[in-house]
Amino acid sequence: MSFTFNDSKKQMTGLADEQVRQKQEQEGFNELPQKKSTSFWHLAFSILKEPMFLLLVACGTLYLCLGDVQEGVMLMGFVIFIMCIEFYQERKTGKALEALKELSSPKAVVIRHGEMIKIPTRELVVDDLIVLNEGERVPADAVLIQAVNIQVDESLLTGESIPVRKIESDGSETEMTPGGDDLPFVFSGTMLVQGNGIARVLRIGQQTEIGKIGQALGSVAEEPTKLNTDLNNIVRKLAIGGLFLCLIVVAVYFLTRGDLLHGFLAGLTLAMGILPEEFPVILTIFMALGAWRISKQRVLARQPSVIETLGSATVLCTDKTGTLTQNRMVVNTLFNKKTFLDASNMHVFPEEFHEIIEYGILSSQTKPNDPMEKAICLLGEEFLQNTEHLHHDWSMIREYSLSKELLAMSRVFKESTTGQYVIAAKGAPESIFDLCHLPDTTAYEAAIQQMASRGLRVLGVAKAKIGQHSLPEIQHDFDFEFVGLIGLSDPIRPEVKTAVSECHKAGIRVIMITGDYPVTAQNIGQEIGLSHPEACISGPELKAMTDEELTERIADVHIFARMVPEQKLRLVNALKKRGEIVAMTGDGVNDAPALKSANIGIAMGERGTDVAREASSLVLTDDNFASIVGAVRMGRRIFDNMQKAFGYVFAVHIPMAGLSLIPVFFSDAPLLLLPVHVVFMELIIDPACSVIFEAEREEPNVMNRPPRNPGSSIFGKGNVLLSCLQGLSILLVVLGLYAGGLHLGYSADTVRAMSFVALIVANLMTIMTNRSWSAGFFHILATPNASLKWIVGFAVLFLTAVLFNPFLQGLFQFEPLTWKEILISVAAGCLTISWFEVFKAVRRKKSNC
Repeated sequence: MSFTFNDSKKQMTGLADEQVRQKQEQEGFNELPQKKSTSFWHLAFSILKEPMFLLLVACGTLYLCLGDVQEGVMLMGFVIFIMCIEFYQERKTGKALEALKELSSPKAVVIRHGEMIKIPTRELVVDDLIVLNEGERVPADAVLIQAVNIQVDESLLTGESIPVRKIESDGSETEMTPGGDDLPFVFSGTMLVQGNGIARVLRIGQQTEIGKIGQALGSVAEEPTKLNTDLNNIVRKLAIGGLFLCLIVVAVYFLTRGDLLHGFLAGLTLAMGILPEEFPVILTIFMALGAWRISKQRVLARQPSVIETLGSATVLCTDKTGTLTQNRMVVNTLFNKKTFLDASNMHVFPEEFHEIIEYGILSSQTKPNDPMEKAICLLGEEFLQNTEHLHHDWSMIREYSLSKELLAMSRVFKESTTGQYVIAAKGAPESIFDLCHLPDTTAYEAAIQQMASRGLRVLGVAKAKIGQHSLPEIQHDFDFEFVGLIGLSDPIRPEVKTAVSECHKAGIRVIMITGDYPVTAQNIGQEIGLSHPEACISGPELKAMTDEELTERIADVHIFARMVPEQKLRLVNALKKRGEIVAMTGDGVNDAPALKSANIGIAMGERGTDVAREASSLVLTDDNFASIVGAVRMGRRIFDNMQKAFGYVFAVHIPMAGLSLIPVFFSDAPLLLLPVHVVFMELIIDPACSVIFEAEREEPNVMNRPPRNPGSSIFGKGNVLLSCLQGLSILLVVLGLYAGGLHLGYSADTVRAMSFVALIVANLMTIMTNRSWSAGFFHILATPNASLKWIVGFAVLFLTAVLFNPFLQGLFQFEPLTWKEILISVAAGCLTISWFEVFKAVRRKKSNC
C-alpha cells in the first residue's frame, strides 16, 4: 500500500480536538490489551485459599459437627467479616498501584491545532503528528515527514542490534516493515538513538507491529525481592512448626481427655495462633502504598525493591545543572569598568549600570531562546521599563554572527529619531577587548578573574555608532567602545543546601558530577555545603587514573568536573568497590549504563530520555535534588514502620500460641482460647499491622542515623528479641491471671473472660507502644494517626458487647464480670508494656548524654 499526506513542512497544524475525539471513539486508544482488573469473586476466592481462612472454615465445620450451631454460624460470620477487611485492603492497594501506573505512563509530544503539546501516549490517534527526539521511544507506528539524521534501534522487533537509518517519506513507499536502512517508517516501541524529526501516525494499539506479535510494553514486572523471599521462608517454617505442634496438641488432648473432635478444635486454635499470615499482607501493602507515598514526594518508584534499598543508600551522586541548580541563567553581577554591582538580590538598579543591560539587550535576539540572553532581557524588563534604555521602536539592519575566529556577535540598529546606526556587541570578554582595540586590559582581566572565581559565566559588552554609511563586512571595522561585563549564574535551588545538610546528618555522602569547569563546580559545592569543596577531580584527570587509583581517591573527593556521561559508570563501579550503596542521577542515553549499574538509578522526569528512565529504578518528576532526599527519608520511614508491624505481629502471636498450647498439657485445666477468641484477635491484628503502622509518621531521628546495612535482615536479632520479650510478658501476665483466678476458685468461664480482657488490652497497648520505638507512651498518644481511633474504638466497642451481651457471652463462653474484675483485667493488660516503656526511657536518656 502507498502512503500520501498533505502536511506542509513549513506549517504543520496537526489535528483539531474534535477530530481527535471522533477518532478515539472510532478507533479506541493507543494501548495494548490490558490485564483485566481483579473481580470481586476472584479476589474473594484468592482470600479463601489463604491458610487462616481454611482453618476458620475447618473450625466452623467442627462446631457444626459437634452440634454447636451458634458457634459455627458465628465463626462463619467472622469469615465473611474478615473477608471484607481483606477485600478493602486489596482494593486500596490496587487503587494505589493504578494511581502509580497513571503517574508513570509514558508521554508523547504531538502537534495539534498548530501547537506542540505533551500528552499520554495512549491518547494518540491515527494522523497525529508526533515529534521524535533522540533517546525517546516511538509511541506508535508512523511515517516520517521530517527527519534530521535519524537512526533507530529496532532490535525489539527484528533482533538486529545495529541501528538503522531513516529518511523522510516521498509518498512512494509500498511496504511497511521493520528492518533495513533508508526507509521512512518508525515503529512503536523502537528507540531513536540519534537525530530528531516529525512523523504522522499510521497505526496505534493492537494494529502496530508490536501489537501484532503480542508484546506487552510499558509495564514493569514485579520480581520477588530478598525481603519477600525471606518472609516466605519464615512463614513456611512457622507453618510446618505449627502443624507439628497442632498434631501434638490433638494427640495430647485425646490421650488426656478422650475427646478427638475437641482435640482437633484445640489443635486448629493453636495453628491459628501460631501462623503469622499477616506477613505477606504487610509486605504487599507497605510496598504498594509506600511507592504511592513516595510518588507524593515527586519520585516514581519503578521497581518495588528500591524501597528496601533507599534506607541503605550511603552515596548520592547528582548532576549539577537542573538538579542542584534551577537550570536557568540569571544576571548575578555587573561591572561598569570601575565598580561591581551585585544584581542577584537587587531592588534598585543604579543608573551607572543601565548602559550595560541596554546594549546587552540590543545585542540579543528579540525573542531569545538562549538562556543567557533570556536572563539579560528579563533584567531589562524588570528595571528598565519606561526608560530611554529600551528601544522597541528601533529597526535592526544587520547581524554579525559568532565565528570560531571571533566569539562575539554584533547587531546593527537604526535609531528612530536621528537615523544613525547603533551597533551593540557582546561575547567572550577577550573577543570584546579585541573588537575595542584596548591597549591595556589588566584591570578588566582582574575583574573577569574575580567573577570567574565565583563560578560566573562572563560576557563582555561593547557599543559603537556610525552615520548612514555602508556597513563593513566584518565587526573589526567598527570603532567599538567597551561598556562593561555581565556575570551570569545558574542559581542554586533554594532547598538544596538544607537537603545536603540533611544527607550529611543521615550519614550519606553527596557527590556532584558536572560537565562544567572545576572553578564553577567548586563554587557551587561550597555554596551548597559539600564536604571538602576544594578537592576536585576533572574528566581528563579521571581518564588518566587506573581503577585502583580512582577507588582510593574517590574516598575523599566530592566534586567531579568536566565529566562526560561515560565516566559516570567508572565512578559508580569505584564507589561500589568501596562497599558503598550508590544512588546515581542521569538523564541522557549515555547515562543508562551508570543508572543500571548503580544500586539506585535515578532518572530525570522532565528532561530525561526514555532510555535513562527505563534503566532507572526511580524517576524524579521535578528533577529536584531535594526530592531525592525526601524519597530517602520516606524509604527509611517505610522500612521502620514495616519493622514495627512485623515486630508487633511477632509479639501478639506468642501469647496467642502459648495460651492455646499450655492449658492442653494440664488435664484438669480448662482451655483458655477457643477459635472464636483467635478470630476476634485477628480482627484487631489485621488492620493494625497493615493500616495503623503503615500510616505512622517517621521517627524523629530518621535522618539523624547512619544508613541501614543492606545485608541486615528486617528481623534483626535485637528487634526479634524485643518482640519476643513483649510477647512473653503478655503471655506470663495473662497466664498469671488465669492461674490466679483458678486458684482463687473462680469458674472457668469467669477466668476465661478476665484473661481475654487482659489479652485484648495488652494487644491494644502493644499497638500503642510499638508505634514508636523511641518516644514515650504519652507522647505517642498525642501523635495523631487517623486509623488508630477507629480500630481501637471498634475493639473496645466489640469487647464491651461481648462482656455485657448475654448472647455473645454464651458464644465466647464467658461469665458476666464485675467492674472490679474488669478493672483488674485491664490493669493486668496495661502492665504488660511497662517494662518496654522503661527500656525506651533508659535508651532515650543514654542517647541524650
